[in-house]
Amino acid sequence: MQNPLRDFGPVAVAAPLPRRSRQAKITWGSRIVTVGGDAPVRVQSMTNTDTVDAIGTAIQVKELAQAGSEFVRITVNTPEAAAAVPYIREQLDRMGESVPLVGDFHYNGHRLLTEFPDCAQALSKYRINPGNVGKGDKKDKQFGQMIEAAMRWNKAVRIGVNWGSLDQDLLASLMDANSQRAQPWEARQVMYEALITSAIESARLAESMGLSGDQIILSCKVSGVQDLIAVYRELARRCDYALHLGLTEAGMGTKGTVASSTALGILLQEGIGDTIRVSLTPQPGEARTQEVVVASEILQSLGLRVFVPSVTACPGCGRTTSTTFQELAKQIDDYLRAQMPVWRVRYPGVEGMKVAVMGCIVNGPGESKHADIGISLPGTGEAPAAPVFIDGEKALTLRGERIAEEFHALVEQYVERRYGRH
Repeated sequence: MQNPLRDFGPVAVAAPLPRRSRQAKITWGSRIVTVGGDAPVRVQSMTNTDTVDAIGTAIQVKELAQAGSEFVRITVNTPEAAAAVPYIREQLDRMGESVPLVGDFHYNGHRLLTEFPDCAQALSKYRINPGNVGKGDKKDKQFGQMIEAAMRWNKAVRIGVNWGSLDQDLLASLMDANSQRAQPWEARQVMYEALITSAIESARLAESMGLSGDQIILSCKVSGVQDLIAVYRELARRCDYALHLGLTEAGMGTKGTVASSTALGILLQEGIGDTIRVSLTPQPGEARTQEVVVASEILQSLGLRVFVPSVTACPGCGRTTSTTFQELAKQIDDYLRAQMPVWRVRYPGVEGMKVAVMGCIVNGPGESKHADIGISLPGTGEAPAAPVFIDGEKALTLRGERIAEEFHALVEQYVERRYGRH
């Protein structure tokens, strides 16, 4: 038989394209976090607490940070909220949490940043929406006041355009110009142009006022998957500012998760995007941290970042009428995520560990061998034994009623032995 490798050659290894943006810097105190360029794609999230509640907001910020969020945005919409920001930062510092805070400003940001200098100083980045900084003659002046605050306190700025709050004067101007074309664009194309033009022109205006380009991040958020892909491809083509990705108002549960994963995954694979947020509407009773988990999983699935050990588990079929493997997979996954805030410090490199929890003999042993530590539980009609594979070799077989507890202990021992500092 002819060797097929002689005919076809090797299959190309899939990998995301290199990013094309310049590097931006987020500073607070003596610390600097880089965004863009060759820096990792960063995860961002946002609180849903009343910012006036400084303790409650600080607690949620810490929860988001421990889940893996590297920036946390808080609403700053009133004088009371602005006054609370320094206390939130102070409380976080007391808790040993150094995550940078981003202030989300709309309508009155120029006034709040001017009248509350402690707020302006405590934040690490300001989010400015060009559609909400003012109208007419006031627009450039009030935008300029926010840029002046950023320069005074050496803060980065995200110029965040949203199609739900576009600059109406700009949109009207582009629609008028479009009506004069020999072949007018579709209304959706004009909307795209308004988003991109608003972001880039605002960034260039900020630079003309003296703000460094490495302190500027852009975003153009929409709620449709194909719209987001189209807008960001063109935005990345026209500028080299660091870009923040996010599908705004993505929705709840499965819909929000799938839509965000699809849109962000395509763009990140093309080398577009330097920070991301998954804007999930939490299910009733669901933790706010779920959006961080999804964002982290997007990056980890693409091979761009590693945040937590991965758990490979089979979906189940007629061979696996027992729910033991499902319960064990969830227990292990929940346990690994809960341990990561401590393990990141105690066990360097543990986030790259791979665990397999499989349900029958078909793929179980093979998948377990590919993992660092894996177990193949017995399927329907199989012998009541569960072989455990460690570093690709069969290490032992578990039997009896305490298989789950014993495997859990083996995972803990493996982490200590492989990643512990000895």
